Amino acid sequence: MPLRRTSSSSNPPTPPGPLARAGLPLLCAAALLLAACASSPSSRHGSLPRAPGKPMVDPSAGLEEISIQAMSLVGTPYRYGGNTPDAGFDCSGLVRYVVSRAANVNLPRTTEAMGTRGTMLDRSEVASGDLVFFNTTGRANSHVGIYVGQNRFVHAPSSGGTVRLEDMGKPYWASRYNGARRVVAGAINLPPPAPATPAPVPVPLVPQPAPLPDDDDPIAAFANR
Repeated sequence: MPLRRTSSSSNPPTPPGPLARAGLPLLCAAALLLAACASSPSSRHGSLPRAPGKPMVDPSAGLEEISIQAMSLVGTPYRYGGNTPDAGFDCSGLVRYVVSRAANVNLPRTTEAMGTRGTMLDRSEVASGDLVFFNTTGRANSHVGIYVGQNRFVHAPSSGGTVRLEDMGKPYWASRYNGARRVVAGAINLPPPAPATPAPVPVPLVPQPAPLPDDDDPIAAFANR
């Protein structure tokens, strides 16, 4: 007798097991967690978003090349009147060479004239690349160097020596410090160097006639001497 084939569609659906019923709440909780992560957090207690702070301005920004150039010349022999690394440097020759090469600024040759250029600075305002002046011979601004940060400066000190890195805190230099000037404008918001004062135009001297003697007679004038 042939077997009767029963259709699978006639079987009733199998009810979900206990594991399936337990996983449904977990799926709902995971969906809520993902939705919370995707949304941006609301401000608490009605606080406003923080405004970005103002950028800090480094007074030495733009002047680092002057310090780097000066440091690279440490060890160069001192030579009175020297202007180049090959010939050696005196103090003003070193400063003039470095500032010209690093910042394309042409300074005078003497320390006294350098002391009239740029902007005068308070001690707390001095930054890398500024010029520092000292009284080493009994007159103001008789010596000059380049400040490189951390209370140190580079200079050409004296005959028989070399360009060297010096501590401004040493009693010798601290007691002879005359001031500082900024001859190159570096970062924004820094005062630009003051324009150089033009040299006065010399007025030609007009020769004055010699005063006439009291008596036009030259013999009498000679006798009256």
